[in-house]
Amino acid sequence: MKVTAAQLAQLLEGSLEGDPNATVSRPARIEEAKEGDFAFLDNARYESYAYTTKASILLVHRSFKPAQPVSPTLIRVDDVRSSLALLLQKFDEGNHKNGNEPSGAGSIHKSATIGVGTQIGVYSVIEEGAEIGNNCIIYPQVFIGRNARIGDNCRIYPGVRIHFDCAIGDNCTLHANAVIGADGFGFAPQEDKTWKKVPHVGNVVLENDVEVGACTCIDRAAIGSTVIRRGAKLDNLIHIAHNAEVGQNTALAAQVGVAGSTRIGDNCQIGGQVGFAGHLSIADGTRIQAQSGLGSSVEKPNTALFGSPAIGYKDFIRSHVVFKQLPDLQKKVLELEKKLKELEGRDQ
Repeated sequence: MKVTAAQLAQLLEGSLEGDPNATVSRPARIEEAKEGDFAFLDNARYESYAYTTKASILLVHRSFKPAQPVSPTLIRVDDVRSSLALLLQKFDEGNHKNGNEPSGAGSIHKSATIGVGTQIGVYSVIEEGAEIGNNCIIYPQVFIGRNARIGDNCRIYPGVRIHFDCAIGDNCTLHANAVIGADGFGFAPQEDKTWKKVPHVGNVVLENDVEVGACTCIDRAAIGSTVIRRGAKLDNLIHIAHNAEVGQNTALAAQVGVAGSTRIGDNCQIGGQVGFAGHLSIADGTRIQAQSGLGSSVEKPNTALFGSPAIGYKDFIRSHVVFKQLPDLQKKVLELEKKLKELEGRDQ
């Protein structure tokens, strides 16, 4: 894809400074860009590269005031990150064309329903009663189970497994090898110390505009539904256990683990490797630092937490400063105790 600076400025509703005919064909990092690339500057730490970059076009904030001459054509916008996301989406469109119509090299049950404009990759399996909406892209080697439902405009990457009765909304993206609707981890202990499996007869529901990362597993409910609410974004290698719920527009970074029946509220931000115990309720707007552990519910909205077990973010930072000084503090305490005993001895 090749595009001129004038076309980009029009698309982004930005102002242009420099050659309107400058042409670019790919995005690049500002420190690595070459002629024919476009780059962006949204952090003052990288400003020095604005004066040395070889990029043909540079995306900057409207308030940017160069301290030195710049060679790229500048496009000034109100929000660099949002504008960049729009450009990357445009440049990315060509990477996601399956090009496969429904193929005999696979298995599509005669009762399955395939929407208009939907493409099915080779070696995909679509079972009895499954419904797939319009304009979806189903990549090769995808499994869609009995009575599963997929909405319109979804993109299902290779190796994804969507088990029976699960429901996927419109505009959802499931990356490679995600598993939707495997059994939850439910076993009943027996008197002879063995475990008896508890059947899971519920399902998983992904509402509209959800994105699920590669190798993420969302378990089906024992009864009812495990629910990922509208607009939620899940990174790679996440585990959502049976009957859990993730709220609207909540983002979970990689390797988060959510135990059964825990509800995470709307608009939360969860760092990597955060762990949640079961049956918790996490208030809307909660922000949790990476590698924290939650063993109790969070009742106050917009709380920032850190640590394991997690405590208030600022409390953790202050405690961490003290923790690093504990050896010195211990030494001082021992010295003070020694002096105190000496003083007590003199008084006697």
